[in-house]
Amino acid sequence: MTPPSDTRQKPGVLTGRPGRKPHALMIRRTLLGLLAAVLAGVGIPFMTGMPGGSHSGPLPPLTPEETALRERLKLHVKALAGNIGERHLWRHGALESAARDIEASLAGLGYAVASQLYVAHGKPVRNLEAELPGSGEPPEIVLVGAHYDTVAGSPGANDNASGVAAMIEIARLLAGSEARRAVRFVAFVNEEPPLFYGPDMGSRVYARRSFERGERIVAMLSLETLGFYTSAPGSQRYPNPLYGLFYPDRGDFLAFVGNLASRSLVRTAVASFRRHTAFPSEGIAAPGWWGGVHWSDHWSFWREGYPALMVTDTALYRYPHYHTADDTPDRLDYDSLARVTAGLARVVAELAQ
Repeated sequence: MTPPSDTRQKPGVLTGRPGRKPHALMIRRTLLGLLAAVLAGVGIPFMTGMPGGSHSGPLPPLTPEETALRERLKLHVKALAGNIGERHLWRHGALESAARDIEASLAGLGYAVASQLYVAHGKPVRNLEAELPGSGEPPEIVLVGAHYDTVAGSPGANDNASGVAAMIEIARLLAGSEARRAVRFVAFVNEEPPLFYGPDMGSRVYARRSFERGERIVAMLSLETLGFYTSAPGSQRYPNPLYGLFYPDRGDFLAFVGNLASRSLVRTAVASFRRHTAFPSEGIAAPGWWGGVHWSDHWSFWREGYPALMVTDTALYRYPHYHTADDTPDRLDYDSLARVTAGLARVVAELAQ
């Protein structure tokens, strides 16, 4: 997950201009106050209101299946963030080692794995793709994606070995199942800076190709930093204080984040997760330019007009080791990651029907 530098004025920050007449300032402030009231009374509930209710209270014990899932998730995270470690264009060998590891994991589940090869800064890189076919006509696609590169200087256990591990295990849980829509699993390269938002960003390359091919992607889920949860008071922060009025101050929930155009997908995903999974969850569909809303691979799919959302533990707004050398496999909460992964597999299965 990559928060770019953002010099835009934050929502809700009002500034007067030098030399403005007092009565004009008063009128302006009154109008802005009315606008804020409308936003609070209508806009905020529209963006934050989600079906069902977030789970509260003690979590049930892991099932035997979830316990086995937890151990597999640990192995994936250790392979990427422990054995391989820092992986990006300037450690190209490690980046390709990560690609081979993911490729082998998906192939071992019976999937045919395709590579989307391209050149970035003079070096060959690739997105990886595996698909569970659908039976519907015309063909529609539910895409589950996660980036496998890291920021320089970090082994990237949470960002984003946790997301890749969850993607692989969702592919395992759904392998052999039948649905109307195809389910496509994609590991993206080059999400982190300095490639974020650029033409060589892996998901940007992939989404453009999907659009050019006329692919009907009806839902894209970007799995982004999924492994850290804490119930400590005050552990959850937000990119704007406004969020704190509507969401918990404890970082113990999974977040579903989309833009306004993807609101229906966000609500559908949250409703499905809450029906089937006893784990705290929150959702928001907000303007895409709001801080934190666009900081992952789902942004690339918005650019091509596809409905897309990010599923996340909120990364830097909760995780103290974000983008540091301390983002190591031992920092993650694998019990929660297993619950979340199992729940997301059920969400994806419903979206595919």
